[in-house]
Amino acid sequence: MSFSRGPKEPVPEVETNVWSCTSDDCQGWMRESYSFEQEPECPLCKSSMEQEVRILPEVK
Repeated sequence: MSFSRGPKEPVPEVETNVWSCTSDDCQGWMRESYSFEQEPECPLCKSSMEQEVRILPEVK
């Protein structure tokens, strides 16, 4: 069996809407498309979250 070890295509990065934790002690965030709630709370520290835009690798 042979595996290709050639150069891999870079994953394109796009502007993505995310929810970001408002707590200064927490680095939690999640993609908006993965949230089931209208205004989610942080799954790590249970603080409120706010929307922002980040440049992230594209997920299909």
